[in-house]
Amino acid sequence: MELYRGIVCVTYDELTSDKDGEPVMKLGTLNARLYHDPALRVSEGGGLGRCARIDYYRLRECYRKRFEAKYGDPGKRIEEMRLREETALVMDEEARRFYEDYRYDKRGEETSLPDRLIEQYTVNASVLNRLIGILDARSMYRKACNGRTTGLTDTIGDVYERMREAYGHTLPANLRRLRDRIAEYRHDGYAALISGKVGNSNTAILTGDAARYVVALRRSSVPVYTVAQIFEKYNSEAPSRGWKRLRSIESLRGYLDSPEVEPLWYDAVHGELAAHQRYSRKNRTEMPSMRDSLWYGDGTKLNLYYRAWVDGKGWEARTLQVYEVMDAYSEMLLGYHISEHEDYEAQYHAYRMAIQVSGHKPYELVHDNQGGHKKIGDFLDRLVSHVHRPTAPHSGQSKTIESVFGRFQMQVLHKDWRFTGQNITAKRSTSRANIERIRANIDKLYTLEELKEAYSRARQEWNEGAHHATGISRAQMYATSENPETQTVTVHDMVDMFWLTTDKPSTYTDSGLRITIRKREHRYEVYGADGMPDHAFLRSNRGRKFYTKYDPYDPSSVRLYTMDADGSLRFARIAQPYFVIHRNIQEQEAGERRFIAGNIRANTEDRIIRQIEGRTIEREYGTGMEQQGLSRPRMTGVAGQAALEREIEREVKRRTRKYSMDPEQLSAGRIGKEISNMVFDPLDGRIMVEQRKVAGKL
Repeated sequence: MELYRGIVCVTYDELTSDKDGEPVMKLGTLNARLYHDPALRVSEGGGLGRCARIDYYRLRECYRKRFEAKYGDPGKRIEEMRLREETALVMDEEARRFYEDYRYDKRGEETSLPDRLIEQYTVNASVLNRLIGILDARSMYRKACNGRTTGLTDTIGDVYERMREAYGHTLPANLRRLRDRIAEYRHDGYAALISGKVGNSNTAILTGDAARYVVALRRSSVPVYTVAQIFEKYNSEAPSRGWKRLRSIESLRGYLDSPEVEPLWYDAVHGELAAHQRYSRKNRTEMPSMRDSLWYGDGTKLNLYYRAWVDGKGWEARTLQVYEVMDAYSEMLLGYHISEHEDYEAQYHAYRMAIQVSGHKPYELVHDNQGGHKKIGDFLDRLVSHVHRPTAPHSGQSKTIESVFGRFQMQVLHKDWRFTGQNITAKRSTSRANIERIRANIDKLYTLEELKEAYSRARQEWNEGAHHATGISRAQMYATSENPETQTVTVHDMVDMFWLTTDKPSTYTDSGLRITIRKREHRYEVYGADGMPDHAFLRSNRGRKFYTKYDPYDPSSVRLYTMDADGSLRFARIAQPYFVIHRNIQEQEAGERRFIAGNIRANTEDRIIRQIEGRTIEREYGTGMEQQGLSRPRMTGVAGQAALEREIEREVKRRTRKYSMDPEQLSAGRIGKEISNMVFDPLDGRIMVEQRKVAGKL
């Protein structure tokens, strides 16, 4: 079915086909009708896609009812198709050229139309072309349907306002005035749309110094003038300055609000930032197509109240700050931290959570320059695969996370009666908190812990909610996406990114190394493979200063570093918490006693090694006590001192080559073996030489 040459037509096949039910007419019946009424056939059938068309409204009513029961009313279906076609607008390029070439006299000079008027008139002309075409076509169509000619509203009212919404034309909303405008356009063409104000000197009386004076008054800060006050002041001074008085406030307001004048005063009245946001060109951007390509980090008010007790005042309603990290592709909230302020600590914890949830470094991270971002620049360098950058200041529209915050507040947090309301710039009444209800129920607000739990649930609801563009949950979008150019986070990466380094070095002593983490002192030392303190490390590093890398989440181990002259850190060892034992024997456990005994043995071995190394040096250079005619005092606190002294002396002589014996018998290792066979007496607190050793060797 179609409208052909102004006639509603159906095809030969549509009438005689038995597909999808009984035919509307039998083949013989249709041929007989065509024989008796040749005008029934509008076009002949044939090859190359030609089909026989039948005048639908010349058919008998019984056949039309059968046709509509099977295919629908052809008049209505054609009307629907025409309506879709009629709202499509083709811009009249000839009209655009006409308005671009149009010139008029403005204060004695020939000038062209402003671009905004060229665009406005071109759209209006294109819309009128379409409306006239619709009027002509529908007039013919209604005649074809044996209908009467209707008014303008019935003819084009269904598409006219749609075209206003779609293309922004400025033709009259009143249909009577529209009818007059169409008649003028038919008669005068493109010129009929040009406003009579264009070129009218009455609208351009503010020129030269007068115009500049009006702008100066609008920019004045002391005092600040309203438009009405500028109008009065200007008219009071115009005669003395030789200027023409203004006729109305509206003419002054129209001048000040004109596109070429408004930018000259807008910043003085509303602020430079507002002027920047109003007049600076905005970029149109496309969101990422995969996860972890772009993360946003930003802080905002946590828009839920909780209660806090204040001595002397009672319960108070308070709220906190939350720092969020979001994946731009899926809008999934990856990591967050709740705190009093948006600072370095909040950002550290939020980014750490985001990395742990993601398992990947982001390709790019965008953040503002607020809070502690300036302090953690090096940290952010390690956090990303490629680049991190700040947004332009005071440019919220450039950060998708600002939009997400707004929708998160309105779609999720707003459902909680403890909602604080949105940003103060939000204009809708639903964006405000119900302060009366909050005050009446202040004792029923969340506690701080309940607030944190409620916010965690709200984030989960957001992440499990449907993304506005795909209809699937944000968490599913994130989980099913892959980004081949982002780096998987390893254990080494976690240490590099999130372990903190002490600002100052700490000294390694015989009591280990002390550092302060979160205002709490911790003590660490280096252990050997056997789980005992590494005395060799202590001997070599006692008094050395180390920088310490530690994990704020897990203080079970730290990493010790020395600093080179160029400021680079050099890894030394991993240290663990200092072993603590009970002072009283009653509460000591078996493991503690073994630890005490092992430590005493190791200390004794350290004493012997120090004696051997020191005496060897003395002997080489003749500064030993014996060489200087003095007696050396014996080691105290160890049973069997005489035997140990003999062993030490033999080892010193071997090293200075004054006494030749089997190295295996005289080495410090042999002495250490002897020490390991000693027994710890917990009541005496000393290492005692075994009796069999005393009887056999000493």
